Amino acid sequence: MAQLAESGSNPDVDLLYDINGLAEHAPHWADRVVEFIGEWGLPLAMVLLVVWCWATVRRRGGADAASSVAALVWAPLAAGIALLVNVPIRGFVQRPRPFVDHQGLDVLVGGKTDFSFVSDHATITMAMGVGLFVANRKFGLAGIALALLEGFCRVFMGVHYPTDVVGGFALGTAVVLLLSPLAMALLTPVMKAVETAPRAGRLIRARGTSPAGRQSLIPGARAEHTEERDLAA
Repeated sequence: MAQLAESGSNPDVDLLYDINGLAEHAPHWADRVVEFIGEWGLPLAMVLLVVWCWATVRRRGGADAASSVAALVWAPLAAGIALLVNVPIRGFVQRPRPFVDHQGLDVLVGGKTDFSFVSDHATITMAMGVGLFVANRKFGLAGIALALLEGFCRVFMGVHYPTDVVGGFALGTAVVLLLSPLAMALLTPVMKAVETAPRAGRLIRARGTSPAGRQSLIPGARAEHTEERDLAA
């Protein structure tokens, strides 16, 4: 391919052309679907996944409910912090978008005039995915899978190099894991305090679940101890 010849021996650019080249041969509707999910759909799906995980933790209750909710709160906070950390990185590296320096790319979304390294979308989704993994492994694996798909979409759309995406994955993961001990030390006591509040406690545990994760007795009901009564007789 002519585009590959122009890219020389740079594997980053070669992979960019290979992945973006799929858009050229894909149906128009498929390009529009990837454009939507890559720009808005997957970040929204990640938010919904966090909410789903919160609802599951809340319904289950248990002694670790407060710490699990604290980890879920940390996931979007970590994504925001990673996004802020990315601001000076972009300004320092100042890498142009791939379509600025390379011809023949099929760019699916316009208006991208900022720098390319690192990918905000990859950073945010991976930070939330790893944050979810800290709270719940099953939901976390699903979140990480969504983040990987997001990275693929950004290259497919022609707005990022593969290394932009990898850099975003690394940045999001690093922020979550490096700051997680401090974040959990600060957030867990707050969530435990919320748990003890009469109404706000429902944000941590659904009504009818005890801290041990078992269903509480119906108000006013008394447990019958038949054996004790027989012995007393």
